[in-house]
Amino acid sequence: MPVLIKGGTVVTAEHSMRADVLCRDGLIVAVGENLEAPAGTEVVDAGGQYVMPGGIDPHTHMELPFMGTIASEDFFTGTSAGIAGGTTTIIDFVIPGPQQSLLDAYRTWRGWAEKAAADYSFHVAVTWWSDQVSDEMGVLAREHGVNSFKHFMAYKGAIMVDDGVLLNSFTRALELGALCTVHAENGEAVFHLQQKMLDLGITGPEGHALSRPPEVEGEAAQRAISIASVLGAPVYVVHVSTEQATRAIARARAAGHRVYGEVLAQHLVIDESVYRNEDWATAAAYVMSPPFRPKHHQDALWAGLVSGQLQTTATDHCCFCAPQKAAGRDNFTKIPNGTAGIEDRMSVLWHHGVNSGRLTPNEFVRITSTNCAQIFNIYPRKGAVAVGSDADLVVWDPEGTRTISARTHHQNVDFNIYEGMEVKGKASHTVSRGNLVWKDGDLRTVKGAGRYVDRPCFAPPMRAIERRNEERKPTGVRRAPAVDVTP
Repeated sequence: MPVLIKGGTVVTAEHSMRADVLCRDGLIVAVGENLEAPAGTEVVDAGGQYVMPGGIDPHTHMELPFMGTIASEDFFTGTSAGIAGGTTTIIDFVIPGPQQSLLDAYRTWRGWAEKAAADYSFHVAVTWWSDQVSDEMGVLAREHGVNSFKHFMAYKGAIMVDDGVLLNSFTRALELGALCTVHAENGEAVFHLQQKMLDLGITGPEGHALSRPPEVEGEAAQRAISIASVLGAPVYVVHVSTEQATRAIARARAAGHRVYGEVLAQHLVIDESVYRNEDWATAAAYVMSPPFRPKHHQDALWAGLVSGQLQTTATDHCCFCAPQKAAGRDNFTKIPNGTAGIEDRMSVLWHHGVNSGRLTPNEFVRITSTNCAQIFNIYPRKGAVAVGSDADLVVWDPEGTRTISARTHHQNVDFNIYEGMEVKGKASHTVSRGNLVWKDGDLRTVKGAGRYVDRPCFAPPMRAIERRNEERKPTGVRRAPAVDVTP
């Protein structure tokens, strides 16, 4: 059934204008004033509201096997919750175990994702290195539309990789025209500090933050950026949470390196005081990595977004319910790491960003959708309101209010990290693949309606390496004459 959104103000990353938007067969087919509704069209009155590209969350973990349990949110419930909040596309993570085939892991995640209610794509993690991994990166890039590979610099003894893996994987990704992403925490330092906290008798959730101070993120971010810069490779730093990492990204960008930074909505508004809650279960619910930080880091993150040094916003949506978190009751290192947020990201960013004057509505679109689509090469299919783009749209009510709560959210988890927060600005309607799937609180998602999104690689193989090597050829070097050493 066609959908016509009438009477709203279309807001994109580039401009705002009064226009109607007509969707049919999964695509936007017309954008203009006073559009006529074909027979059988569902009409949405967007008077007084904004019509924007659907949100793209580039960092989620649906039904992730992790730390001895499985995340409570699956691909259907998670994407449905996202739709309720205005997010219409996710990029999740395939995370192979050490020595596991990347292709085997990819096929497993693709199977899990077949139930998704909205469109999805995958980053694939490189958790070990061999010729097989190199070959499979090529297959994923060429045949399966994977243009980004993830690297964990933390979680020692599990999925952490060393600098040798980073060098090999970054080089291979550069050959393929793919983008490398990094979880930047110095895993050796974290492990050392975890043991120190336990030796001191600190076993509660507060030990999580104490064992992952801002410096371990700053060092790892700088190291990853330096390795990428040596190779001439682009790099994307996920969930930037500190002033130190933000500055490292800004310095590299100022020097001409292609570095991108992602910030989580929760790191912008929640600080480390949550770990000192007297109720263990409440404090444990906030355990995620990197942890929440002292409040002054929030100023650096907002400044990074406003200045363009940080380009995208995400959630790292990875849900674990109270009984799962309780596995770490006597040892904080065993608390499954992860929090929710896919349903609330856009409202939180609008309320604390646009309503505060930090962001314009166009900048809001840029950091919630368009930048992500461009960085991961799905623009203008996603992240745009234009003829021919996918009909993934959110009708945004800037005057709409709600109080965030686990009692009313659609996320499959028993706690909400924003519990009790009142926000102004919410999705009144969401269109996914041309279908009206959220209407004034009525969630109409269908299991399996989402589709996998191919993300082509960028540069042709070797072009970037050849250019970099050409730049580094020594010039004007006087060579010593050959010496005859024949006896």
